[in-house]
Amino acid sequence: MDTQVTAKFKILKPANEVFEAIADPEKMSNYWFSSGTGRVEEGKTITWRYDEYNAEVVINVLEVEANKKIMFSWGGYGQETAVIITLKNMDDTSTIIEVNEAGLREDDPEIVNKMIGQKEGWVYMLTCLKGYLENGINNLRASLIH
Repeated sequence: MDTQVTAKFKILKPANEVFEAIADPEKMSNYWFSSGTGRVEEGKTITWRYDEYNAEVVINVLEVEANKKIMFSWGGYGQETAVIITLKNMDDTSTIIEVNEAGLREDDPEIVNKMIGQKEGWVYMLTCLKGYLENGINNLRASLIH
């Protein structure tokens, strides 16, 4: 069973702007996590916080290729997954962003629900990112109710 999830969007901004919106914690706070302890850079361990949910997650940044790729791992012991965010510049005005999360355990009895939840989360994050970058909408973050 393939347990990876993928979400893919077209954003009407150049790849460098999309990349910065993910790498810069101040920009990220407009559409995703409330805060981050640092910029997304290869080799760093960063804590992202959701104030609204009183939650935080630690990410280990594995690889960064400016304006093209961010790869990190996250999740608790035995539940760690790898996330690869790739950016493909279509032209000076648009980017295809793809998020792939792999490593969900096939033997987990909750695997289907976890896959649906992760897919839903990535589609929501990309929707908020698109709204923020294309239209300056910064009040969608943490609006999703589970």
